[in-house]
Amino acid sequence: MSRKILVTSALPYANGPLHLGHIIEHVQTDIWVRFQRMRGADCIYVCAEDTHGTPIMIKAQAEGISPEALIARVADEHRADFKGFIIGHDHFHSTHSSENRHYTDLMFERLRAAGHITTRSVRQAYDESAGMFLPDRYVRGGCPKCGAADQYGDSCEACGATYSPADLLDPTSTLSGTKPVWRESEHIFFALGRFETMLREWVASGSLQESVRAKLDEWFAAGLQDWDISRDAPYFGFEIPGFPGKYFYVWFDAPIGYLGSFKALCEKRGLDPDEYLRADSKTELYHFIGKDISYFHTLFWPAVLHGSGMRRPTAVFVHGFLTVDGQKMSKSRGTFVTAARYLELLPPEPLRYYFAAKLGPGVDDIDLALEDFTARVNSDIVGKLVNIASRCAGFIARGGGTLAARLPDPALYAEFTAAAERVATLYDARDYSAAMREIMLLADRANQYVDTHKPWALAKDPTQADNVLAVATQGINLFRVLMVYLAPVLPQIACKAAGFLGTSLSRWDEIATPLLGTPLAPYEPLALRVDPAVVAKLIEPTATKTVVAAKKSEPKMTETPSTIAIDDFAKLDLRIAKVVAASAVEGSEKLLQLTLDLGGETRNVFSGIRGSYTPESVIGRNVVMVANLAPRKMRFGVSEGMVLCAADESGRVYLLGADEGAAPGMRVS
Repeated sequence: MSRKILVTSALPYANGPLHLGHIIEHVQTDIWVRFQRMRGADCIYVCAEDTHGTPIMIKAQAEGISPEALIARVADEHRADFKGFIIGHDHFHSTHSSENRHYTDLMFERLRAAGHITTRSVRQAYDESAGMFLPDRYVRGGCPKCGAADQYGDSCEACGATYSPADLLDPTSTLSGTKPVWRESEHIFFALGRFETMLREWVASGSLQESVRAKLDEWFAAGLQDWDISRDAPYFGFEIPGFPGKYFYVWFDAPIGYLGSFKALCEKRGLDPDEYLRADSKTELYHFIGKDISYFHTLFWPAVLHGSGMRRPTAVFVHGFLTVDGQKMSKSRGTFVTAARYLELLPPEPLRYYFAAKLGPGVDDIDLALEDFTARVNSDIVGKLVNIASRCAGFIARGGGTLAARLPDPALYAEFTAAAERVATLYDARDYSAAMREIMLLADRANQYVDTHKPWALAKDPTQADNVLAVATQGINLFRVLMVYLAPVLPQIACKAAGFLGTSLSRWDEIATPLLGTPLAPYEPLALRVDPAVVAKLIEPTATKTVVAAKKSEPKMTETPSTIAIDDFAKLDLRIAKVVAASAVEGSEKLLQLTLDLGGETRNVFSGIRGSYTPESVIGRNVVMVANLAPRKMRFGVSEGMVLCAADESGRVYLLGADEGAAPGMRVS
């Protein structure tokens, strides 16, 4: 019987765009969900917009629209960003929904009936200028525990302490900048302290990471206080049944939004939500969250679930913050990178892979170092993984387009498939970085196999055609294994690879049998190098552009400049490449098809040198190529670069070469 798993990511708040800090969490979750499905689990992934609270109300007022219009617009933007990063939510809902209202009211009434709800009068910050009670986070001041300045009214980012706004040193309202006054108001509380024994037992069950458990021990030692779950009007949210003018605090109904989204999905699919949510459920429930909201998810949320007769989470997986080039995300520094900005510049899978290569099972912060990002993606995805397929595909095509009927090295294939359980264990434990290292070590082994057997050299001897096909078939099968292992991280590349291979890559056990005697589709590039100049634009501060209209009397400059700047020249990535195979292109009088070795990576290039060179005369030569030229789709296939030549007045071309000692892959400078 397969596992039944319900998975959620933290709900993005509906008052602004998604940034890469949001995306890393959803990528982490999406990889885990895709892996579980590949292993045969019935794994459901839901999320929703977090839509309630004072910030939504105030932002809508500032824009002159209703809160409902604001959250609808932002939700559409968020859905587009998630789709852009290939995040596979089964359902993405809203906390401002009938389903969420159903569970919020139900759970509150159950808690109330069980005696877990109390009321009492509290002194609350009131902004006389704005004419409203202030939510905790709309009061800032010094931390009463450590003295850190400019902290929120409910918790300190410096020391992690929790408190009430009345405890702050020199508090001010974030709405008006004035000092709040304190007024009495009746509020509704959840008796969190009653659940300490249950929470300690739940924490000891292995439901949390060690560092999170240690933080909970601090909170237990400080004593669990009753939790204020109400807010005064005006407030955008659900009014509390039986308490006119009182609204559920956003942090009460936000996690309940997981259940509301799941209920909406169940109604579409005809599922029974109680099978997953009742206290004795045999299913599994996992939450992926950032460490800044662990307090709500590891204390309040399991207590609210348990107190209302529902199952607790199987585990809560907490991750660290994202920094960019070692700095906190900052708009002034240009390091606040939105999801939309990234997708304007780059494809999603390089970042999915980079995040996977950095994410472990702990709560350490993760740094997006742009130079490292460029180097790792180009090396691992293009130079190692995709390179195996691209360098073998041409030999399969020239051998008739069908894989050989046998593997020349079945032991090596068995070595690759034997890693399946090791990699699976790492994925399941969310140790993606270790999984990526394991997979890339295998990719190195696959490339070494091809380098050792040199099919391009064997291809020079017509009697070795069967061996060429066998070596290429081995390489393609090793690539297939790697692609299965990476499918949770690179789903689009895996889909394209499946089309090329003519087989599915959707199940973990598909690699048990090698792919033999079957035709391959024509090879198309599965991934392209990322351009460091484009990557650098991610953190360019948004500059105010002043457009000056040219006067009609001013002449337009149309001449080509006689010089270029050194920065223009630096954009060219010129490399030494060795021609390892060459053939005339059927249907063209000018083109030769060249297979170029760039030192561990091969490229397919079409070059118009046929009038001056025969295929045999260029094999083994070192040439100079433009390695970062965008691939060009031609009638004969895709050209992945350009070799440089000189030409005389008669039209004869001369390949530019390099002195003896230059090696493939060397940069020309």
